[in-house]
Amino acid sequence: MHEDKSVILHERQGDVLILTLNRPERHNAMSTWLSHCLGEAVINAPREGVKVIVITGAGDKSFCAGGDMLEMSGKEELSALLPPKDYRLNGAQEIEKCPIPIIAAINGYCYGGGARLAILCDIRLASQNATFRLPGSEYGLVVAAATLPRLVGVSKAKEWIYTARRFDAIEALDAGLLSSVHSADQLMEKTLEMAKIITQHSPESVQESKRVIDLATLHKDAVIAEQEANGKLRGSNAQKERFLSATRKVTGR
Repeated sequence: MHEDKSVILHERQGDVLILTLNRPERHNAMSTWLSHCLGEAVINAPREGVKVIVITGAGDKSFCAGGDMLEMSGKEELSALLPPKDYRLNGAQEIEKCPIPIIAAINGYCYGGGARLAILCDIRLASQNATFRLPGSEYGLVVAAATLPRLVGVSKAKEWIYTARRFDAIEALDAGLLSSVHSADQLMEKTLEMAKIITQHSPESVQESKRVIDLATLHKDAVIAEQEANGKLRGSNAQKERFLSATRKVTGR
C-alpha cells in the first residue's frame, strides 16, 4: 500500500481541524487514494476531540476539480497506490456520516465530484473566484442529484445538473448553495471565525441538531438510488463510450 498521505494536509487549531486537499498539480482532483485518506481523516477527527472540520483545497486555483480523469479512464496504474479493496474508504461517504460539523472553504474550481463533496458538507463558504459545475451528464454519470435539491430547490438543481453549465459564486450564493462569499485572502479567516464560534457551543447540542436536520432533509433512499443509477449507467456500453470520449477531451489520451 502507498504510504504517502501528504495528499491530505492536517492542521489543528484548537478544536478545529483543517483538512487540505493537496494535489494542486491536478487541481486537487479526487483520486481513489485521496478519497481514502480524506475518509480516514474524517473518521478519526471526532475520536481525537475535534469539534469542527474545515475542508479546503491547496493553492488558490481549485477546491477540487472533480474526479481524477487519468485514473478514471484507466490511464494510470492504481495497484501500488491503494489499500486492499475491502479496506478502502470513500471520503464523500464518510463526510455524509460524520457526526460533527464540516465546513467547506471553496477556493477556485469546484466541479463534479468536488462539488458533490462540498454539497455534503454542512456549511459552504467560497471565494469570489470560485466557480462551480456539475458535468455528470457529459460523462454519463449522476452527480449530486440526491443531495443538491435540499439546498437549492428542485428546479435550480435540475437546471445545473441537466445543462452541466458553469456558474459563479454569486449565483451559488443567491441559490442558497453558499452561506457567504469573500475575497480570496479573507476566505479562510472568515471560515475559521465561523468554525470557532461553533466550537464555543455545546458539542452535544450541535451534533444532535445536525443529526435531526439530516434526518429531515437527507433522504437515504435517494442517495441509494443515485448509487444504483451510476451502477446501471457504468454497465452500459453506450455510456462507457460517452465517458471515455469525454475523458479524452480532458486528458488528451
